[in-house]
Amino acid sequence: MTERAATIRRRTGETDIVLTLALDGAGTASVATGVGFLDHMLTLFAKHGLFDITVEAHGDLHIDEHHTAEDVCICLGQALDQALGERRGIVRTAHSYVPMDEALGFVAVDLGGRAYTVFDAEFATPRVGQLGTDLVAHLFESIALHGRLNLHARVLYGRNDHHKIEALFKAFGRALDAATRVDARLAGAVPSTKGTL
Repeated sequence: MTERAATIRRRTGETDIVLTLALDGAGTASVATGVGFLDHMLTLFAKHGLFDITVEAHGDLHIDEHHTAEDVCICLGQALDQALGERRGIVRTAHSYVPMDEALGFVAVDLGGRAYTVFDAEFATPRVGQLGTDLVAHLFESIALHGRLNLHARVLYGRNDHHKIEALFKAFGRALDAATRVDARLAGAVPSTKGTL
């Protein structure tokens, strides 16, 4: 099977990012964005999805974390899209429930090429570490838009915002792992009755 991996370089007036994603990995991660909680989320996303990911990001953190976090997730979506190629033979859709102590997160994905996001979660605090909780929905939207996937994320319940967000990133990793797997029964066909994605 052809290696399903991609490297994205994004350089703007606000950020300078290099991100590499390998879909058929072992869950290893080397992530340095300057936003500690984002590093933590991407590391556990990789671990639970069995993706290998490296991220080196430099951004205008003297302003705030928005540009850096957003652009890293744009790069992650673009890397996913490139690594999937024509998306032939993949399972395409999957979902995952992940508990994190008192919180329960759910994510469903469809890699059919149509970008759409539904995000249903409420947070009690304005920040977790250096990451504003109001950014979390936007990060998932950025991945879905640039990765060309349909993504539904929901926190069913929970009290602690760290736990809620962690449950979502773990569930996303696990759902994406299942959806990106190659099913031999498809024999390399596009997973759509239309014959194209």
